[in-house]
Amino acid sequence: QLQLVESGGGLVQAGGSLRLSCAASGREFIILDMGWYRQAPGKQRELVAVISRGGSENYGDSVKGRFTISRDNAKNTVYLEMNSLKAEDTAVYYCNARVLITTTTAEYVYWGQGTQVTVSS
Repeated sequence: QLQLVESGGGLVQAGGSLRLSCAASGREFIILDMGWYRQAPGKQRELVAVISRGGSENYGDSVKGRFTISRDNAKNTVYLEMNSLKAEDTAVYYCNARVLITTTTAEYVYWGQGTQVTVSS
């Protein structure tokens, strides 16, 4: 069983910055893709950013140029640097990982519990 633990959410003023972290723990796994999704009240969950094991990045259109995703494979951790935050970035941010279980070669997708980001205007 894999666990994803997020940290770094909070309240920030518009124009400010926050950094989210998500650490994966467990046994006998290789993390393929790691990423962040968000869900605002009354809206569907949407992609924020995703990064492959090799470092290829993909961003949602609304955050391009403001957010940066990175990962540390040795620490099984993904980061999201959020700059120039806007009120519309307010949401619960969820960490996501696509994982290969080495003992079975099966792939699974795991989600973190979510961390609240609130941007005041």
